[in-house]
Amino acid sequence: MKLHPDLVEGRFVERVNRFVVRVDLDGRDVLAHLPNTGRMTELLVPGAIVYATPVPDRPGRKTAYDLTLVEYANMLVSVDSRMPTAVFREAVDDGALAGFEGYKVDRAEVPLGDSRIDLLLRGGEGMCYVETKLVNLVVDGRALFPDAPTERGRRHLGELAAAVASGHRACAVFVVQRSDAVEMMPHREADELFGEALDRAVASGVEARAYRCRVTLQEIRIEGSIPVRMGLV
Repeated sequence: MKLHPDLVEGRFVERVNRFVVRVDLDGRDVLAHLPNTGRMTELLVPGAIVYATPVPDRPGRKTAYDLTLVEYANMLVSVDSRMPTAVFREAVDDGALAGFEGYKVDRAEVPLGDSRIDLLLRGGEGMCYVETKLVNLVVDGRALFPDAPTERGRRHLGELAAAVASGHRACAVFVVQRSDAVEMMPHREADELFGEALDRAVASGVEARAYRCRVTLQEIRIEGSIPVRMGLV
């Protein structure tokens, strides 16, 4: 997934609310949209180097930038929750993503139960519903999701389980938007109910898969799969 060629480097100042941050861009104090409701307390610290994407002006838009990347521990981390679906979709369509060989994306934002699921794939084994999740919290090599309670995430798992019960394949895909993860686990301390929902979903046949990404100033690309561990953190 190619990033905007004109990313702007700056320094993080503060989080104004769930969706707006203040950044210093070469001495200019500006507001940027944060496309992520997670806490990200280890990433969004005053003085952290960040990269913002300029966004064309349009009616109703109050910010001229989206916050895209944060530099942390000498690496880049994506904080844009819209990226995982695009990155995963690109990898599937390239035809070489482990676990999804032979599949192509049929549709996006697919109605399923009372929700919309990110992607519907079609392949030799029929339909596969996929819900992608952004993961950017890693502790000692272990990627953890979520970093805050997510009722929406729990609901999506229930819809995926219902799809399996109807005879379809369904996958919860955790896209780790940084390069230092060696495994992934549900973050039960942050949201015990999500961990329990994932347990039930996996027991019902939903596949939990995780992929680590290579993140640069030019692109975000899946570089390989990592195991999903279901044990307690």
